[in-house]
Amino acid sequence: MAKTLELQFGTEFGKTANISVDNPREPINEVLVKQSMEQIIASGVFTTAGGMLATVKGAKVIERNVTDYELV
Repeated sequence: MAKTLELQFGTEFGKTANISVDNPREPINEVLVKQSMEQIIASGVFTTAGGMLATVKGAKVIERNVTDYELV
């Protein structure tokens, strides 16, 4: 089962931007995730079509089943 941690940010123009992290370490530490997201915002490294990241909106873990088929 593949897991992804999706970080949701509000941008300076009121849009939503997401950053996905594959295979997050579990259990998820909510305080650490929020602190990390605040550091990402403060760094100003990421820019989106909706502007700079401005606020922490939320985070969620997405689980999905992936089945690969070898087609010969």
